[in-house]
Amino acid sequence: MTSANILVHTRLLVPLRKACARNPPSRLQNQSRRISTSRRCRDVMPAWVIDKYGSNDVLRFTRNAGFPSITYPNEVMVKVFAAGLNPLDVSMRGGYGAATLSMKRDPLSISRSGSEFPLILGRDVSGVIMECGLGVKYFQERDEVWAAIPPWKQGSLAEFVVLSANEISWKPKSLSHTEAAAMPYVAATAWSALVNTGGLSKDKCGNKRILILGGSGGVGTFAIQLLKAWGAHVTVTCSQNAEQFVRGLGADHVVDYTDGPVDVSLSGLEKFDLILDNVGGDTERWALGLLKPWSGSKYVTLVTPFMQNMDRLGVADGMMQTAATVASKALKIRPVVEETFSFCQVPQAFQKLEKGHARGKTVVRVSTGGT
Repeated sequence: MTSANILVHTRLLVPLRKACARNPPSRLQNQSRRISTSRRCRDVMPAWVIDKYGSNDVLRFTRNAGFPSITYPNEVMVKVFAAGLNPLDVSMRGGYGAATLSMKRDPLSISRSGSEFPLILGRDVSGVIMECGLGVKYFQERDEVWAAIPPWKQGSLAEFVVLSANEISWKPKSLSHTEAAAMPYVAATAWSALVNTGGLSKDKCGNKRILILGGSGGVGTFAIQLLKAWGAHVTVTCSQNAEQFVRGLGADHVVDYTDGPVDVSLSGLEKFDLILDNVGGDTERWALGLLKPWSGSKYVTLVTPFMQNMDRLGVADGMMQTAATVASKALKIRPVVEETFSFCQVPQAFQKLEKGHARGKTVVRVSTGGT
């Protein structure tokens, strides 16, 4: 490719906001779609950022966060309407996995230490595509999409986010942006744990006995619905006041962990084919004894360091799209939103998440209005 061609391709990828909405060159008039729908120059946007790792007081609102730009042909810019929060966001705020993520962002260690700041958190997003790179074939401007954002990228607690086209899926029309933002990351996590690691599938789940430790949170509520759609028998541990909630999602048997030692209650039940652990702590000590012997049964924990989970369970680029697609199109799993916060209430949303005892997902409304 000549230097002139390189220059042309580079310019095509620059958002039209940098061109102040001028008309495209005549040689582009015959293209079926434009590269950008931006109509004015912008260099900054509102966002919640952190400038260092720490507790909730490191969260800072700014109207001057750097405006993202498309740098690769397969990227899209999404206007964020709703952002879902996950325990992963709390961990990242505190610096957990910082070294691993820095290696992913900068594998050659070219940038100086701390170059990830200001860092935008938020792993779930639902919004509208505002512009596309030249290599994007299946999406176009104004498409409503949802995505689980990889943890090494800037997150969804901002007005705009740039993602790869293989990280997004079309948002189901039956869901609002708030509902949609509750799904992608828990779908990716549950799908990876149960399918990639657990070896389960629609055709291999009938009459299987599954135990979900801590079933009322985001991952648990998705897993219950997925497993019941596949014909499994599902036992769930949760507090007594969440029993009707998880039964409403399809749980066959519920064990109240506040009513005495939960391992004693579970040991009196028939053994399980798979255990999904969302709790951790000392559960690993006794959970293995609840599995069926000599039958290929598995214990899958989601409480080991999340960077290990990302590598071991495959929670990465393509899996984000796969899980979201399965959730929306194949199974019609309904989102479970426990509480919604406005964009000015992000610190309160993090506080809610840190308290635990979730009954679904915590979602932040970033923008209002339709497409």
